[in-house]
Amino acid sequence: MSDLVQRAKQFATQAHERIGQQRKYSAQPYEVHLKAVAALVAEVGGDEEMVAAAWLHDTVEDTPATHHDIEDLFGPAVARLVWELTDISKPGDGNRAVRKAMDRDHLAQASDRAQTIKLADLIDNARDICRHDQRFARTYLQEMAALLDVLNRGHPELLRRARKLLSQCEEKLRSLSGPAWLEEKERLNRKTLGLTRRRIQRLFNDAFTARDIAEPLFSFDEEQEAGQVLETMEARRVSVAGIRRQGLVHAYLRREDLAAGITPRQARPFSPDQVVAGDAGLPAVVEVLTRHHHCFVTVLGSVNGVITRSEMEKPLVRMWLFGMITMLEMRLTEMVAERWPDDGWQELLSRGRVEKAKKLQKERSRRGQRVSLLDCLQLSDKGLLVIRDPDYFRALELRTKAEGKAAIRNLESLRNNLAHSQPITTGDWPQIVRMTRLVAGTSV
Repeated sequence: MSDLVQRAKQFATQAHERIGQQRKYSAQPYEVHLKAVAALVAEVGGDEEMVAAAWLHDTVEDTPATHHDIEDLFGPAVARLVWELTDISKPGDGNRAVRKAMDRDHLAQASDRAQTIKLADLIDNARDICRHDQRFARTYLQEMAALLDVLNRGHPELLRRARKLLSQCEEKLRSLSGPAWLEEKERLNRKTLGLTRRRIQRLFNDAFTARDIAEPLFSFDEEQEAGQVLETMEARRVSVAGIRRQGLVHAYLRREDLAAGITPRQARPFSPDQVVAGDAGLPAVVEVLTRHHHCFVTVLGSVNGVITRSEMEKPLVRMWLFGMITMLEMRLTEMVAERWPDDGWQELLSRGRVEKAKKLQKERSRRGQRVSLLDCLQLSDKGLLVIRDPDYFRALELRTKAEGKAAIRNLESLRNNLAHSQPITTGDWPQIVRMTRLVAGTSV
């Protein structure tokens, strides 16, 4: 194993371990999936950069690491492969079908090396999903079939294996299909509608936009001498600057780029997945900042603002996050009421937890508030009840009950840090990303 691959393996393994990520169905360390993908790539003759990228292919999408982190640690070639393998869609781009179409178009333009890695990823994921989750497999296999239509420049042997596996999985599912499954699907759709809550969610997201938290992007003409640009950036303590051509910002440079000898004429072009419109919601900003150090903001089609994770500490963002937690708690309340009507959940909690809820209900009633006993349960109690139900467990995109309990603890930690004005973009960033995807997406 080369030094590059060894470092990539270590970085990826530790990055996924730090957020407690496991394989969804087996609860195995996430390293198991990464190892399988890297092995398939190596088996068909992938070079060391491809194998390293195979280990790293989910780090930007799932962990706090960004594309710039990957470039700084593993070089531009590996970073390029990881970027080609990372979804570019954001929650505000539309429903799952729309977002998957955008990500498919992104992969269609990827290099043959990146497509080879993606084929290995599809093979390992399809094996796992078809073995353990027949319901989701129907959706996944449709998406896989669409992807295979555009991954035609990947390694022929992996493309052949992927198509064969797709055919085998589809045949297996056909033998299991029936009216009972359709009825179950309709029941789940009804349970997760939450129309009133969704309307509130849309209104809430529209009230907070990228332009509300963006900082002005300093910019320079591309003819300007690099040393002067660096000196000005250091004096103004800015980490990134736009580069103008004919009066319009068309690219950017980091301070590290200039320090390394890169000139304004060699500036980095904006990637489509790191630019949002000024009226984009904050979920789109969060999604960009999971992949990049900088989210660039446009007004009338021109880039003139920038957001980093530091801006996510602003009071307006903290207010928005409180609202997101409230909406998630509303959904948990709906789930408990649907699953255990007439407060049938009481026997599943300790006597002390139920008595605490009753005491709060009594006090709120004394103040003239009409609330149910369920409304008086703690957030953690509602979460622990919900993860008892396998259907809700899947709806919340949880892999194991242990992961569910950890997610509840992390959510409470985020809420406490928000309430006490503690930093939230270091240790709480994975929770912010997970909650935003869950609430702003279609899962709940």
